[in-house]
Amino acid sequence: MATGELVHDHESDVDPADLPSGAVVTTSGRISRAQEYVPDTPNGPFSTQQLSRIDEALALATRDTGIDFSIYLGPLGSEDTRAAAEQLHDRLGQQGDDAVLIAVSPGERIVEVVTGANTTQRVPDRAVKLAVMSMVASFKEGDLTGGLVSGLRMLADQAGSNLAR
Repeated sequence: MATGELVHDHESDVDPADLPSGAVVTTSGRISRAQEYVPDTPNGPFSTQQLSRIDEALALATRDTGIDFSIYLGPLGSEDTRAAAEQLHDRLGQQGDDAVLIAVSPGERIVEVVTGANTTQRVPDRAVKLAVMSMVASFKEGDLTGGLVSGLRMLADQAGSNLAR
């Protein structure tokens, strides 16, 4: 896709051979130049395709279970990473009771999963530990996206269908 830009708006004796690539002299004598449109790309560790995979996994896990799954990726910034993850979860307010937060701090090599008051029984500690082990195995292989998607699926599978509740 290209967009046009008016480069020169009065008649002149310009030799078309001297024009830069993508420029042309129109019949009215104007010089018009096409410029390539480059869409903004995500500014972060994920490509657009990876973000789409993560978004789809989040949406499916939430829809299938009725639990609001969310992911935080970044530094937890304290010695007590569990407390930092719990503070992030607390920001969800009353919605936090029906939510699960996966907090990943690649720089600190930490994964914390915080469950809400109503999700703790549906997603017990044993299931969380297995999901974290699976995520960490993928992370060690350099697959951040795959680890997050796999962990989400494991937690959602453990929680079961929302229809069964």
